[in-house]
Amino acid sequence: MASFPIETESLDEFYVRYYVGHKGRFGHEFIEFELVGLSGKLRYANNSNYAGEKMIRKEVYVSPAVVQEVKRIVEESEITKEDDSKWKEPTPQGRQELEIKIGNEHIAFTAAEVGSLADINDSEDPEGLRIFYYLTMDLKSLMLSLISLHFKVNPIPR
Repeated sequence: MASFPIETESLDEFYVRYYVGHKGRFGHEFIEFELVGLSGKLRYANNSNYAGEKMIRKEVYVSPAVVQEVKRIVEESEITKEDDSKWKEPTPQGRQELEIKIGNEHIAFTAAEVGSLADINDSEDPEGLRIFYYLTMDLKSLMLSLISLHFKVNPIPR
């Protein structure tokens, strides 16, 4: 098995946080995750008041290789070249936030929740919003998979 060196120095200047939520019939419902570079700390929160559910908070530490992969995904998306000024403003019915720190660059995006690709196509900046949308979907999928694997996998089958 080949091993690839991970440049951990570059991970201390990496941070990503994503939040999506709304205030509606069941109160303030949201999903949020945060990954802190060098420490590898991944924090997750899910607040759904549906059917009396309580807030779920999970914290796990991931390897430098996982952090490096998240950093690669963010960099390859080129999201830091985008500008959210032409995206639909957040409302109480839906808000998304993406905060990224890579090296000396620290950027934060806010937008209304995107319900479908039609929302993207109707935007004043469909290309930029599309990049944001697909990046946040990729990150959310990866983070939820990592959390799920850590807390639900039974390594010894019964």
